[in-house]
Amino acid sequence: MCAGSVGDTIDRLVMRHFLAFFSLSLLTAVQLSPLAMGAHRQIDSAFGPLPVFELHSGFWMNLHHTLYQQARQQREKRSGRPNTAQASRLSDAEQRDWDAAVAYYAANFANKDLLFSTEMILLKNQLGDFEDCHELSGAKKKSCDAGLPAKLTRVLDSAAPVYRTHWWPEHDRANRQWVAEVAPLVRTRGLELAQRLAEIYQTKWPAEKIRVDVSAYANWAGAYTTVDPLRVTISSTDPRNQGSAALEVLFHEASHGIAEPVQATIARECRQRDKPIPRDLWHALIFYTTGEVIRPVMTSQGQENNGETPGGGYTPYAVREGLYKRGWDDYLKLLVRFWQPYLDGKSTFDDAIARMVSAL
Repeated sequence: MCAGSVGDTIDRLVMRHFLAFFSLSLLTAVQLSPLAMGAHRQIDSAFGPLPVFELHSGFWMNLHHTLYQQARQQREKRSGRPNTAQASRLSDAEQRDWDAAVAYYAANFANKDLLFSTEMILLKNQLGDFEDCHELSGAKKKSCDAGLPAKLTRVLDSAAPVYRTHWWPEHDRANRQWVAEVAPLVRTRGLELAQRLAEIYQTKWPAEKIRVDVSAYANWAGAYTTVDPLRVTISSTDPRNQGSAALEVLFHEASHGIAEPVQATIARECRQRDKPIPRDLWHALIFYTTGEVIRPVMTSQGQENNGETPGGGYTPYAVREGLYKRGWDDYLKLLVRFWQPYLDGKSTFDDAIARMVSAL
């Protein structure tokens, strides 16, 4: 659920985009590929095409995140095979190919953050663009040459048959089940929620549907969002993303792509008052806002409160997961006192943020 470091500011976002521009040479061939520029197939849904989001369960995206997860586990001296029952069924040849792929990820990617490493962002985006390809070298189909480094291409193509046989059916099934559960509300309330959030953040919701890659594993937070292009990655198996939380997680992550006016205004007000930019106030604000916007929708669907929300109704993610109790309690007080009146139409955007910063 994290889309920025604890002290992220607009200046740092601009620098990240600047660095990303000069890193495009890593995958130049990728950007020129006809497939990379073409339309992509989203998960088939009994509800038909959904508004706002384009939901994908991509093979290469899931393989990539699985290898990354196992490499991180291996680096941290834990078992590199999260599903021992599946791993035990690998033949000797399959085990060698899989171990080699995990070892490559451990050596080259495990120490890089999926969210903040430009290399990892570019690789993720590229693998998503080639999700319909059976292999990435272009040996069988020229348009499937992903333009990745030769060694990485060999590693992924070697690991693919193992993953496709032993992990992918279960992962794809979990992804599609997650989509099936969230799709009805996206279908009926998605456009309304998107418009409301854009209105709150004084901006416009993206004209194009936001691509959401659903993966068995995403990152330590269970979901993350990258920009330029705006793409969301969500874990279908993370316990925090299940049931009534799925819709909020989806819109929270998407909000990272439209909430820059919040960061910019907080930074401006802090500079005017010669105050340090508050740690994670903008992120706490996004959690709070999404929860408050989602709350009436979920309450109307009969979601249980479990006694956590005064007055009953849906319990927002940040409350349920105890985020405010981990150092954000002061932010919550500011949000309730100054931001909530803005959500209720009793204050302006600029005035609400100015009052929060002044009260810090």
